[in-house]
Amino acid sequence: MAIWMGRKKICAIYILIVILRLYFYKMGANKSEEFSVKDNNIAKYARALSHPARVAILRLLIQKNACICGDIVDELPLSQSTVSQHLKELKAAGLIQGDIDGAKVCYCIDEKEWKAAKEKLNLLFDSSEMKKKCC
Repeated sequence: MAIWMGRKKICAIYILIVILRLYFYKMGANKSEEFSVKDNNIAKYARALSHPARVAILRLLIQKNACICGDIVDELPLSQSTVSQHLKELKAAGLIQGDIDGAKVCYCIDEKEWKAAKEKLNLLFDSSEMKKKCC
């Protein structure tokens, strides 16, 4: 009976933890689900482009058409771990892809996603027809 009561307490604590996690997750959500898919995609690309190191990495990949991570580290004044973190962000946004080649990962621009990003960002910038002078 004492073992059963202990298990009931553990289950109750576990359920409480799950409920609290769900509550705080919802409270901390950025409400991105309330915006259109198009706006969320534009924000995803903007986040990926929001750091100058990522822009520099993209420029290198465009110039070389393919690149091994070590080459990127040699070209930038950043540590291997920092470059890896930026590559991870660019890959998460879909702008680059990486293929494992032995112990190294070869990164390149994901042409399909790059084209989609270009179209969506251009639509945003092209949609701004200033009808009257602001300020």
